Amino acid sequence: MESTNSVSQQLSNSINNIVSKQREFFLTNETKSIDFRLKQLKKLKQVVVKYQDELYDALWKDLHKCKEETFLTEITIVLNEINDHIKNIKKWARPEKVKTPVYLMPSKSYVTYEPFGVALIIAPWNYPFNLMFTPLVGAISSGCCAVLKPSPYSQNTSDVMQKMIDETFDKNYITMVQGHREVNQALLAQKFDFIFYTGSPDMGRVVMEAASKNLTPLVLELGGKSPCIVDKNANIDFAARRIVWGKTINAGQTCVAPDYLMVHHDVKDELIKKMIYYVEKFYGDDMQKSHCFCRIINDKAYQRLTSYLDEGKIIYGGRCDKDERYIQFTLLEINVAKSQSHKVTKCCPQKSYDSETLQPCDPMTLRPCDPNIMSSEIFGPILPVIEFDNINKVSEFIANRPKPLALYYFGDDEGAEDILRTTTSGGVCLNDTILHVANEHLPFGGVGESGMGKYHSKESFLAFSNKRAVLKSSNRIDFAMKYPPYDKLEMIKKLM
Repeated sequence: MESTNSVSQQLSNSINNIVSKQREFFLTNETKSIDFRLKQLKKLKQVVVKYQDELYDALWKDLHKCKEETFLTEITIVLNEINDHIKNIKKWARPEKVKTPVYLMPSKSYVTYEPFGVALIIAPWNYPFNLMFTPLVGAISSGCCAVLKPSPYSQNTSDVMQKMIDETFDKNYITMVQGHREVNQALLAQKFDFIFYTGSPDMGRVVMEAASKNLTPLVLELGGKSPCIVDKNANIDFAARRIVWGKTINAGQTCVAPDYLMVHHDVKDELIKKMIYYVEKFYGDDMQKSHCFCRIINDKAYQRLTSYLDEGKIIYGGRCDKDERYIQFTLLEINVAKSQSHKVTKCCPQKSYDSETLQPCDPMTLRPCDPNIMSSEIFGPILPVIEFDNINKVSEFIANRPKPLALYYFGDDEGAEDILRTTTSGGVCLNDTILHVANEHLPFGGVGESGMGKYHSKESFLAFSNKRAVLKSSNRIDFAMKYPPYDKLEMIKKLM
């Protein structure tokens, strides 16, 4: 026990030293120079280009992610983000003039943007490079120092990123710390000026609790059950192709992947037929042999995902290989109980949904009760299918659940407007899936349990910056009416 405590204390001291050194460097004000920030962004771009091949190899080893997918979903997004900040940082950092009320004259008012200070960035394993380096761009652009903590589950990629950071930056400015839970705990015990966390909602609560002890501002990029709705007037061919792509990229291990599919009864059979066609067109008759289809990150995740396969009727897929941690893209029909007068009269052996009311029912108690697969984010290539007859009930179904990170609707403009008006989500794609994340000019983030705060492009710069209000009064003129005994109240009222 004494030895364990000693190791823990050594870890705590080491991390405390890292944070202290970065705070000392930040207080030199060197990072506040725009020229300094531009220089660091350009260095970051150079090292990303230099290590592309090593990143390809690492992500293949960690996730069986092919070179093409890595280029599109990891490297390109980071490079676009860097280029955007290099192009716009001078404009974003410029003081912003605002109006000054007449009764505060003669004064000038403006907003300046200053870095928070020393930031902690904790990244997940599913897009380990993208989700570490994209917020890092925001930290550099705003003038922060940063401590980076990658996931140990994507170890090969973490090791490459460690080399990149060590080669490019002074550790008193930007450094990376690797490790497991004990490292997370030691980091969160420190007083940071800002925390950026991407990961699960459960861990997000832990991070938020730690931040609250020091009233540290933070951004939480979490997950959620992102619904995908296909209405009866949708372009079924486009819908099928785009849903399959959005759900199979990274084997569904994407925070904004369609988490469940709600399809109108009239087009359900056609949609499923088309989806099967595109799965086989993309990956061949045997997905396991495709170099484009990723693997599940670890045994724990594999076991969790395969347990879902018993919670509905498999209408396509279901093949698994434990040794490879392979799970075939699977369409899992959540059984629908037909009803009379909007009441469930008969239930299937498995938990089911009434097709009109979309209310779940437990076959034993007839109480509302979601199956496990509908209670938590899937984060894998399994897509539950729920049939509906009434589009109005779809909005109710979504609204009665935690606010999702993303929402996808396939249908006409009128239906899209109704869905936007009656639901809330972090982001939306109309007649497509997940592509809103690829547009660096759109803010990305969740709402409610799916997260708080936004980033990408200017939003990243703003996330790591304190908006400082400045009012500059004249040294030549002063109005006596603002001072006691306030005998000019009526005049003041007129000015206000």
